[in-house]
Order: sequence, then structure tokens, then C-alpha cells
Amino acid sequence: MLKSTIGDQELALLHYIDECGHASVGEVAVGYGEPRGLARSTVLTMMERLRGKGYLKRRQVKGMYRYSTATGPGEAMRSAVGSFVEKTLSGSVSPFVAWLSEHAEVSDTELAQLEALVAQLQSKRKES
Repeated sequence: MLKSTIGDQELALLHYIDECGHASVGEVAVGYGEPRGLARSTVLTMMERLRGKGYLKRRQVKGMYRYSTATGPGEAMRSAVGSFVEKTLSGSVSPFVAWLSEHAEVSDTELAQLEALVAQLQSKRKES
């Protein structure tokens, strides 16, 4: 089952928390919110929405809630991309790949990862 979709700002916040490992609302408000002109209450609301959608989890440590991503690194991004492909591109990755080939700067490492993914897809097709 796909999780609820998230917006660009929520995705950026999720990425920030994923990089931190775990953080309090205050820490996120200072490190993420202040540079973007977001009030602490706005950051708290966003974090609680992400928690409600299943993207963040929290636990109490020494009387303070610490938030972390509910899934492994990159899972939220994969889920967001999956939702985009399903809802915006009607399940077809071809328009995305076409855009990528024309507009994106791809490092050697990313290109190797893409090639490995294509090989994996080809292998799965041969098996079925």
C-alpha cells in the first residue's frame, strides 16, 4: 500500500531529518525552518503531519520528543517518486526517463547505478 503523498516542502523536511538521523522540533526549527522563514509552529505541524502519514516516528528521550524517519534511508524518496509516477505519469516511467536523458546532469556513479537497475529489470523480464 502506498503511503499518503507528500509535497515538496514536506519531502525537503523529511530529507533534512533523514540526514540528521533524529532531531527534536527545536533543532529542526533552527536548522531547517529558520533558513526558510518558517516558524517553529509550522515546522511542528509539518513534522506531525509527516508522522501521521507514516513517514516519521517519534520517541521520548529525557522528556523531549525525538523524530526520525520511519523507514530506511531513501525509502520516503522512493515512495514519493512512486506516487508521482503512478498519479502524474499514469504509471509510465518513459516520460521521466526521457526528461532525465535530456535535462539532468548524471554523475558517473549515478550512471552506473542506473545501468545496474536496467540490468536488473532485464534479468527480471527474462525470468518471467
